[in-house]
Amino acid sequence: MTIRVLIADDQVMIRDGLAALLSSDPEIEVIGQAGNGREAVAMARELDPDVVVMDIRMPEMDGLAATAELVGEPIADADPAATRPKVLVLTTFDLDEYVYEALGSGASGFLLKDASAADLVSGVRVVAAGDALLAPSITRRLIGDFARRRRHQRPSPKATAGLTPRELDVLRLIARGLSNAEIAGELVLAEQTVKTHVGHVLTKLTLRDRTQAVVYAYENGLVG
Repeated sequence: MTIRVLIADDQVMIRDGLAALLSSDPEIEVIGQAGNGREAVAMARELDPDVVVMDIRMPEMDGLAATAELVGEPIADADPAATRPKVLVLTTFDLDEYVYEALGSGASGFLLKDASAADLVSGVRVVAAGDALLAPSITRRLIGDFARRRRHQRPSPKATAGLTPRELDVLRLIARGLSNAEIAGELVLAEQTVKTHVGHVLTKLTLRDRTQAVVYAYENGLVG
């Protein structure tokens, strides 16, 4: 199955380089390039990509605002059958406020521009599959910061309402960054059973994907 990708960056050389790297994978098709956030939103609505690789700092509309518009509530005149793309934020700025704002805007992943070509291709695949992706250095700091913020906070009863004990276990392991296979090993379950539990967690908590599940778990003191 081909993953359709739209690239948004205000520098032509970077766009062309990213397009060349991604196009080298036979299962990835670069369907367009945008020079700013506003253009990215318009092209995404026209071309219906699976993944948008989004720069943060761009003229007219930055990548954070564009991400929020792309993955937020559907606009009134949008095609109701159209799916919202996953957004992989790619930037040179290794700053916490950008990470938090990108995740809050609905991004599914966050990679620095010094990541390898293999990491970029893998990142597109990961977010296209609905999984969470953060650069390793960002993940460690993000988790550490949330842990410090929530060290003395008990989980909110409302945060876990409707989840079974097993689903709560799965949510906590998702927040630790474990894959379905790793969760299956940790809980001694079949991987398909874990996949079912993950689906129930996302549905019950009205979360879009695993990235939102990670943020939800930390914000509600479920891990630390």
